[in-house]
Amino acid sequence: MNKKLLCDIASYYSDKIKKFGNVPKGVDWKDEESQLIRLKKLMEVINFNIHFSVNDLGCGYGKLFELINSVCNDFEYKGFDLSEDMISVAMETYGTAENKSFNLINSPIEISPSDYTLASGIFNVKMNYNDDEWKNYILETLKYMNEKSENGFSFNLLSNYCNEEHMRDDLFYADPCFFFDFCKRNFSRNVSLLHDYNLYEFSILIKK
Repeated sequence: MNKKLLCDIASYYSDKIKKFGNVPKGVDWKDEESQLIRLKKLMEVINFNIHFSVNDLGCGYGKLFELINSVCNDFEYKGFDLSEDMISVAMETYGTAENKSFNLINSPIEISPSDYTLASGIFNVKMNYNDDEWKNYILETLKYMNEKSENGFSFNLLSNYCNEEHMRDDLFYADPCFFFDFCKRNFSRNVSLLHDYNLYEFSILIKK
């Protein structure tokens, strides 16, 4: 993968967590309400009726662990992030929990096999990269998520159906139909596109 791009991502989010700490703005979200909406949508890919393991790719300070732990106690959580500062804050925040680990990685290639992989917000901020470079990074990452996920995976993206006056040059706005089709053709027959929760974004759930 593009090493410079991955290093730039790590630096961007390290700056956020050092500035704001373990709050939504520390992972570049506006508020907790929208943060929780996003995570709950992605969690719909999980079968909570049996024990499961879950990768949290771009785990930030570990909010997904907290949310899953509030509704389930029979799971294994593995958080992965490119930012050493994020991992440090996550370990400080949730260090006593036994069913979790937080892991620093240099690339999405390094995530471990699991039942599920979830990724929230990691594809939004393209910084100074052009759309083609960023799209290639997304598609390559999705392939690794698929390879490492036994039962399914989910992710979200900003939508190009966003009103133009709200768009920013440093953000990536995706075509929901393209990503639905890509996942359907490459990963599974069982793909859901969620674009109905009043945010300028969508979630895709792939079940195997």
